[in-house]
Amino acid sequence: MARRLSKVGTNSGNNGCPTLYETPAGHYVVQGDRVTDPVELQQLDNFTPDEGAVTVPRELLANFGPKEPVHVPQFITFDDFDGMFTSLRHSAWRLETRRRYASDETTDTYRQFAGGEAVDWDLNDPWCVERREQTALGKRFERVRILDTPPTEGQRYLLDNARRNTAAGETIRTLTRAQAHELRLPAEDFWIFDARVVALLHFDDADQMTGVELITNPVDVLRYLQAREAAWHHSVPFDQA
Repeated sequence: MARRLSKVGTNSGNNGCPTLYETPAGHYVVQGDRVTDPVELQQLDNFTPDEGAVTVPRELLANFGPKEPVHVPQFITFDDFDGMFTSLRHSAWRLETRRRYASDETTDTYRQFAGGEAVDWDLNDPWCVERREQTALGKRFERVRILDTPPTEGQRYLLDNARRNTAAGETIRTLTRAQAHELRLPAEDFWIFDARVVALLHFDDADQMTGVELITNPVDVLRYLQAREAAWHHSVPFDQA
């Protein structure tokens, strides 16, 4: 069903363009002169044939755009999140802060580890194959895992798991919880993609991941980049933990 658009404001006088509209869901539709120059369109990030771009004056957004300083979280699906690991151009970096991950404990490898057995890591499963394909393209995948003193069982499992990650092309380093506090690192898990997008991972009280929130505001992204630099500088390779 077609949405009913409400005109918010215009700088056009009476010719209809450019104009800003709002949808019932609180989204905005912008009417303006189309960008058609191929060179300009190539400069837009991930621009698809189904998308369009328009040019509007700064005054239109300044006068009629939303003014309230309210953070509205932008969540994506888990499928969209998985797709970010192949659509990235240069790098993906993660900070792992939790003492356990409920999803790990449902795996056969976790049962092997908890039972004192040697873990049989499958280096040809789809995840490993994808990582190797992406690193072969020159892309970097790096993590810093925060460890308690002593490490929890879940953290010790991930130290063993780091052998698999490394074989698939990732670089894994560790940092103590005390160091993380001293460096004032964020207390949540997150990925940084291409140094411009943060995927903040949400968990419930049962340590189950419940959602992925995108952070794209450059000011906010910069804070996570600063955390990455501090964590990477002070961390050590996982096999030295």
